[in-house]
This record gives sequence, C-alpha cells and structure tokens, in this order.
Amino acid sequence: MINLNETTLIHSLIGGVVIGIAVSILILLNGRVAGISGILGGVVKPKDGNFYWRIAFILGLVISPSVYSLFHILPKVSSTANHLEILVAGLLVGLGTRFGSGCTSGHGVCGVARLSTRSIVATICFMLAGTFTVFMTHHLI
Repeated sequence: MINLNETTLIHSLIGGVVIGIAVSILILLNGRVAGISGILGGVVKPKDGNFYWRIAFILGLVISPSVYSLFHILPKVSSTANHLEILVAGLLVGLGTRFGSGCTSGHGVCGVARLSTRSIVATICFMLAGTFTVFMTHHLI
C-alpha cells in the first residue's frame, strides 16, 4: 500500500503533466498511442521499424523510478498478497487487456482524451471492475 499521507496534490499534478507531455510527444512524433499493453505486445511480437522505440519507452518506465530516487525518497510500497495471488492478478490483467483491446493507459489516458467512445466505455468498465474487486476483497472475502 502507498502511504497517501506522503503523497501531495502537487506531486500528483506534476505526475499528470509529465504523463500528458509524454503521451503527447509519442502521438505527435510517432503517431502512436501510449498504451502500455500494445507497446509491450509490439516487443513480444515485433514488426519492422516498430521495435526500438518500444524498447526505449519501456526502459524509460523501468529506469525513471531509479532516476527519481536520486533526488527523492521513494514511497514505501508493500503488499499482503502472496506470489500466487500476484501471478493470477497479472494474468487476469493481461487477459483483460486483450478482451478490452488495450489497457488503462491506452484507453484511460489517451482514448478518453481523444473522446473515443470505445475508450470511454472501456475505462468505465475498468473502473467498475476495480471497484467491484476492491469491495469483494475487502468486505466479502
């Protein structure tokens, strides 16, 4: 769990602006939507001329917390889930991105900003599924 007392409005605002700039640059310069599942899928099954920018994008996602940690203390993250629960959750998320033709970054950040009906419906479904899952795991199980 991330300690919300350590998170401020300004951090959230800066993070949102940086994400907005990054996805805008990708779509303006490369004509691609910053959907992480699609970017990762293009690394697993590469096509000509589509591989290196995807690797660079993923490396940026992986390396950026290390760069951030040079200047700030990273928030403590912990989980009560065991390895099997994490594996099952990851598989379900991967399956959901295939059924939904994308993930929350592609639909929720980029698609909603473009007023895509499909992305708006997908994002509502993601949010409802997340809400239902939290309710089930915290109140019924």
